[in-house]
Amino acid sequence: MSSVIEQKKQIVEEIADKFKSSKSTIVVDYRGLTVGEVTELRKQLREAGVEFKVYKNSLTRRATEAAELSGLNESLTGPNAIAFSTEDVVAPAKILNDFAKKHEALEIKAGVIEGNIATVEEVQALADLPSREGLLSMLLSVLQAPIRNLALAAKAVADQKEEQGA
Repeated sequence: MSSVIEQKKQIVEEIADKFKSSKSTIVVDYRGLTVGEVTELRKQLREAGVEFKVYKNSLTRRATEAAELSGLNESLTGPNAIAFSTEDVVAPAKILNDFAKKHEALEIKAGVIEGNIATVEEVQALADLPSREGLLSMLLSVLQAPIRNLALAAKAVADQKEEQGA
């Protein structure tokens, strides 16, 4: 009997560690999805480096308390799956939100974004953000704009002087 308790303690520690080490974590209700749809979702998440697991709610509640995220407990009812991402903050929210739009059975319940509990609306707002690469390209274009404008102005002055000299 004590080996079962030890196994459960290990699972609780594992879940708590995942909550602590993840940049973003999303809790979803997958009730109503077919096996094929869940397999497709798992594949999309795996390709993005996101771990998608199903744990018992009682063990997850204990793990949220250990990770000091007990506010998440009210979302842990019914069949839940949890997506953990240690690398990209936006990826799980984006993939799950897009999948939920195509499959009404998938319901986003809550999330944890960089250690802070997030509502469904906050998770959806995060999903609407561009990817990290998109944000970096936007930043780069903003940084290049003044240099590009200076180069265009210098070229215009040079062209104007050339016309006056001719």
